[in-house]
Amino acid sequence: MTDGSTRPPLVLLHGLTFDRRQWEPVRRELAALDPDRPVLALDLPGHGDAPRRESYRMAEVAQTVHDQVTAAGLTEPVVVGHSVGAVVATVYAARHPARGVVNLDQILLPGPFGVAVRQAEPTLRSPEWRRVWDAMLAGMGIESLPAEARELVDTATDPRPDLLLGYWGEILSGSDQEIVAERSADLRSIGERGISYRWLTSSEPPARYLAWLTDVLPQVSVTVLPGSHFPHLAEPETVARLLTTN
Repeated sequence: MTDGSTRPPLVLLHGLTFDRRQWEPVRRELAALDPDRPVLALDLPGHGDAPRRESYRMAEVAQTVHDQVTAAGLTEPVVVGHSVGAVVATVYAARHPARGVVNLDQILLPGPFGVAVRQAEPTLRSPEWRRVWDAMLAGMGIESLPAEARELVDTATDPRPDLLLGYWGEILSGSDQEIVAERSADLRSIGERGISYRWLTSSEPPARYLAWLTDVLPQVSVTVLPGSHFPHLAEPETVARLLTTN
């Protein structure tokens, strides 16, 4: 049994449109594997019970998360983020005290996803915005999830255009070059401060992206877990065991 009092707390951040209920399967596994470990699952701004904001810039969201971590009496957490929550976790660790980051299936640069989001902006700003989100959900491997997990994906969510436009705001308002520079600075800050960084990805990383990632953060640990975009729901025990090593 591990001693939670001597190990960093885990802070769990869900993906876009979802909420903290998505972590329930992992939290059950952690309660059995690492019962004394402090674990805090948060609703990101604008999600679940968290108030909406006019702006969802990554640095502002990370600051809000840090305020909640501090209010909970926690320090230097391992920040675990799924999807856009992993971008928030990365920005958090670059700017605030942290012991580690666990990135669940999120590439940090826009790439083809950025192209798709920019092309979809007119639709996102129209009454047809939901078509964009539904098309993205269709490519996330939800059909392969266990029944409980599919139910969480269907129910622990509240998609809205303000969330999509807000959390994708840096893609819509910034260039790829600007985002590369910002994420590179974030990762270098993480590396210089000796903060661990693990990326769990559902598919083999694109070679060009992996070369960039390992150049700016040589100590990054990459784990490929083939399957759904929701590894914490597809294989909660595997993800929980991974978290016990952080």
